[in-house]
Amino acid sequence: MPLVSPVPSGVRFQRRGLMLVLSSPSGAGKTTISRRLLALEPEVVMSVSVTTRPPRPGEIDGVDYFFVDDATFTRMVEHGELLEHALVYGHRYGTPRRAVEEALAAGRDVLFDIDWQGAQQLREAAADDVVTVFILAPSLAALEERLRRRAQDSEAVVRYRLAQVAADVTHWAEYEYVIVNADLEASVAAVRAILAAERLKRRRQPYLSEFVQQFRVAIPQAK
Repeated sequence: MPLVSPVPSGVRFQRRGLMLVLSSPSGAGKTTISRRLLALEPEVVMSVSVTTRPPRPGEIDGVDYFFVDDATFTRMVEHGELLEHALVYGHRYGTPRRAVEEALAAGRDVLFDIDWQGAQQLREAAADDVVTVFILAPSLAALEERLRRRAQDSEAVVRYRLAQVAADVTHWAEYEYVIVNADLEASVAAVRAILAAERLKRRRQPYLSEFVQQFRVAIPQAK
């Protein structure tokens, strides 16, 4: 019979989840990276934002976004139902609070595809849970090509988004990690490496304090 149990009775080996924030100028590739990450990482769930913008072709309410009117969005803000909210490209976006908090407590990671304003608010609300990554396109020309290639927005919207790039990229230094998305698979691998390291941080393994107690038990010396 062993002198001590290898795992203290009652210890739950469940880490706390984290909030992984991906931000970028429109067209830099964060949405594509997000989709690849979700396909490869079963412990990651997507935070589905609330927005007042109309759906794009193929978008599904409750899957891509929760599409609401301005009055509903305002009510959610007033009732404290959003972790963060911001005005982006003329429309309002926000993160529902309850689903995120439940996922973190269950040890699941929540992925956020949000802008720098939302990232700032998340850091203020829950700094210990937030990991921030800024995605850059390899060049302005590549970014413009991506915006036009996806053909989801009018020419006026494309021009508006391009005009916003200069303002958006000024916030890159606020992020813990920065990735230049010149190669999709390399960028996805980099995000996965960040995720793996962040999961191992001590504060995300609350069971450790109890677990290490087994090593503090004095073992009788042989006679």
